Amino acid sequence: MKILVINCGSSSLKYQLIDMETEYVMCKGLCERIGMEGSCITHKLIDGKWTEKIPFPTHTEAFSAVVKMLTTGEGKVIDDVSEIGAIGHRGVHGGEKFRKSTLVTDELIKAYEELSPLAPLHNPAGVLGLRAAQQVFGKDMPNVMVFDTAFHSTMPPKAYMYALPYEFYEKYGVRRYGFHGTSHRYVSLAAAKYLGKKPEDLKIVTCHLGNGASVAAVDGGKVIDTSMGMTPLAGLMMGTRSGDIDPSIPGYLMKCTGMSAAEMDHVLNHQSGLEGVSGVSSDKRDLDVAVEAGIKRAILASDMFNYDIKKYIGSYAAAMGGLDCVVFCGGIGENDSGVRHAVCENMEFLGIKVDEIRNEMRGQEINDITAPDGRVKVLVIQTNEELMIARDTLAIVTGKEVE
Repeated sequence: MKILVINCGSSSLKYQLIDMETEYVMCKGLCERIGMEGSCITHKLIDGKWTEKIPFPTHTEAFSAVVKMLTTGEGKVIDDVSEIGAIGHRGVHGGEKFRKSTLVTDELIKAYEELSPLAPLHNPAGVLGLRAAQQVFGKDMPNVMVFDTAFHSTMPPKAYMYALPYEFYEKYGVRRYGFHGTSHRYVSLAAAKYLGKKPEDLKIVTCHLGNGASVAAVDGGKVIDTSMGMTPLAGLMMGTRSGDIDPSIPGYLMKCTGMSAAEMDHVLNHQSGLEGVSGVSSDKRDLDVAVEAGIKRAILASDMFNYDIKKYIGSYAAAMGGLDCVVFCGGIGENDSGVRHAVCENMEFLGIKVDEIRNEMRGQEINDITAPDGRVKVLVIQTNEELMIARDTLAIVTGKEVE
């Protein structure tokens, strides 16, 4: 079966077509600037790339352009959309209602839309994508929603509750949900397979490190804690996000500066993190250049980021009562050997020790960077959220249990 994987943003639509017999990516692409001037589609095969400027007033026109690219021209990979067995969608915030991947129905779309206050930038875009897919492909095409929050739904109340009046949880859903769950799930399963063990027998800390970053404690194949919270702002310091701070700081700064709540929220989400501290960039690659140049604020930002990750690994080892494996993934986790070195340095007391030669290697799906005398396995794994979405979609439409 061929599965079309979709990730919708408010003005974008990413796609991959995957042949599930071999899990081969037949093509991938991106529709940009939906609803804006200068909209275009970029379509990629292993041996070619095509970009075409097309007006996309809505996501429906973007889906129609995807169909055209898939079925016609030099980048054609199928003869007809009837060859697509199902569509798998990335869902960001499933709240407490959606604890696993689910077949899309009108009821699901309504419930997902009702969760929009918890993810105002992502859920409305997902709803647009679902409705546009139904319009272009017809309601007979099976659609499956795979939720970023679902893998974290196994957290116990002591991990997901905040120390606020309990009625805020009951009335408004204020609790820790966690994000990047599809990535954490993929790499934890890949780590177990590589180690030749069942997920139930392992205690793993997974570090998804990119412009957005999160850490998860995966004990026996289930998440018991994760760094992001009710929103993706919590936890680690990130590219432009502050991560965890003293809750009194926003109110104090609003009094000092006269900023509104919306302006303060913008500062915390878009002007903080690596960019805010360094004054250089939110991109870790730019930051590394500045560090090499000896720019003090860049060095401080880099040190803070590495320190944050180290603290989470240690605390999650304590929470799980042991540690068998640490996994690095995401753009920074997979490509920045300096981050991995700094995070794992002086962690021998936990059994973490890295082989520095292997740590410099890149480009492998799984790179075992554990030193010969390291007791805890340290792995670098190329995450693949799209494949995880496709696997869940295939399982659901064929009536199998999702792993």
